[in-house]
Amino acid sequence: MSETTDYELRELVRDRYAAAAAAVAAGATNSDVLTAESCCASSTYSATDTTAHNAVVEINDAFGASLYSADEQSELPAKALAASLGCGNPIAVADLHPGERVLDLGSGGGIDVLLSARRVGPAGFAYGVDMTDEMLALAEANKAKAGATNVEFRKGAIEDIPLPDASVDVVISNCVINLSVDKPTVLGEMFRVLVPGGRIGISDVVAEDHLTPRDRAERGSYSGCIAGALSHQEYLDGLAAAGFTDASIAFTHQVTEGMHAAVVRATKPAARA
Repeated sequence: MSETTDYELRELVRDRYAAAAAAVAAGATNSDVLTAESCCASSTYSATDTTAHNAVVEINDAFGASLYSADEQSELPAKALAASLGCGNPIAVADLHPGERVLDLGSGGGIDVLLSARRVGPAGFAYGVDMTDEMLALAEANKAKAGATNVEFRKGAIEDIPLPDASVDVVISNCVINLSVDKPTVLGEMFRVLVPGGRIGISDVVAEDHLTPRDRAERGSYSGCIAGALSHQEYLDGLAAAGFTDASIAFTHQVTEGMHAAVVRATKPAARA
């Protein structure tokens, strides 16, 4: 059997998220989209049958809207919460300030963009980038419902971010970097769009260093946020190669044996005077 190509992996990820977005738009809850075959877990969703769970439903508490506080959840439209498929809460670690410009990679239904927009205030701005038309449509609907005016969603790949150089102060992402088939390029793009002195605050799945790529693939699928995850040291090495400094990775909770949701922080060096 031939190996799955990078193109096929990317399309598999796109299809999985498109199906989840369609399910949410049709009325599915966050629990519905966190069954064993959803992203970061496993079932096929139908826009006409939001209860299409022919397999046994398994809710995975390591992912989804439950990772946000009650206060944060109260700030958001229900469908933004329902579409939350991440493994953490980057808003809790990004230390956002009024007036900052924030970029969310793989913004999905818009949960982290809308939360960021509130924190940076009217003088700041929040961008979301996603490659999936269905998620972008859902995000735009959530933006309108939230009445957010300092928000823009753009279609694009995280390997080719549709923003100019040095255009944002902070890059966040929630369980999306592991889904890229070209992670060095993603890390380089994050570095490019950050201003000197800018920072990243990312939630992602990270493997313990002793796990080989084969070990990771045995624990879960690529589109399920597991097989494509970097190890702790691979992540640090990738950030350093991209030019970041002060990088740190802190595990927050285990998502499967030897693999953890983690907070990833790093800084783009400030310009020399």
